[in-house]
Amino acid sequence: FLRGAVFTSVLSFQLLCVPSLQASVLRRCQSTLVVAEHNNETLTPITLNAITAAKRLGGEVSCLVAGTSCDKVASELSKVQGVAKVLVAQHDVYKGFLAEELTPLIVETHKKFNYTHICAGASAFGKNLIPRVAGKLDVAPVSDIIEIKSPDTFVRTIYAGNIICTVQCEEAIKVFTVRGTSFEAAPVSGGSASVEKLTPPPPVGISEWIEQKLTKSDRPELTSAKVVVSGGRGLKSGENFKLLYDLADQLHAAVGASRAAVDAGFVPNDMQVGQTGKIVAPELYIAVGISGAIQHLAGMKDSKTIVAINKDPEAPIFQVADYGLVADLFQVRLNLMCRITLGGLTGAYII
Repeated sequence: FLRGAVFTSVLSFQLLCVPSLQASVLRRCQSTLVVAEHNNETLTPITLNAITAAKRLGGEVSCLVAGTSCDKVASELSKVQGVAKVLVAQHDVYKGFLAEELTPLIVETHKKFNYTHICAGASAFGKNLIPRVAGKLDVAPVSDIIEIKSPDTFVRTIYAGNIICTVQCEEAIKVFTVRGTSFEAAPVSGGSASVEKLTPPPPVGISEWIEQKLTKSDRPELTSAKVVVSGGRGLKSGENFKLLYDLADQLHAAVGASRAAVDAGFVPNDMQVGQTGKIVAPELYIAVGISGAIQHLAGMKDSKTIVAINKDPEAPIFQVADYGLVADLFQVRLNLMCRITLGGLTGAYII
């Protein structure tokens, strides 16, 4: 009996003194539920980024797919590398993916499998859903993480991306959203996850899905585009955004906008790039007539190459730009900067 007690105390001492051993033991105890975002036909790309984040926690990664007819999405997820199990819940009440109905499903799924972590991508879907789940579980969520240091320590930005904050979460269940641009997408092949059907809980019935109107466009989706052309208040009207649409068509690019342009009514709010809009990190970001408020910079400063056109040489956008042109956008040919950038020049300068 004494030997057993001594052995136990020595083992405890080793775990405390060898952080790597302690971390490896903790990681084997982790289990993470990733809430999949999809449209019943295809998986939204940010879910693959969330899976990569979940894999870095260690332990088993499961994905929850809820919808009206989502077997195709479940099959797609089962092949994603790193996913051990796909849980599927299908019911008419999940039409529209209302957070009010999905929250009880996630809570019941957690009660059944006892996950240590629950996460989703930091999209409009995830930002609407995850705080509700955290509230029902009576824990504080961690939003928009950009790095995982350990199973209980996360990195996120605050003050519109100007400060990087390390957060140690002491909650029993870690609930968080993942910034898609900060994690690589998980490989979509090589996995062999099991698929398990779930029985949905009774409908809540406090909200009803009416309809969704989608605009059709030949341009790529804003958050996944390799090239983004964005306009600001400097364009002066919605009609002048045609300059950007023409440029975007030449570059096979998506079109975005600053909050100032959206608030002015130039373009719809689904085009907004920034802290309160969409976070993008394309290979090339072209900012036209955008001064560069910190809220906008927070949504695009991780872009690989940034081109800025603004008539104000003191505009903050030039502080993050790789290429800058001080000029009136109505007097300069926009494709000039495209040729300069795509020509392979390097170094930051202002013309």
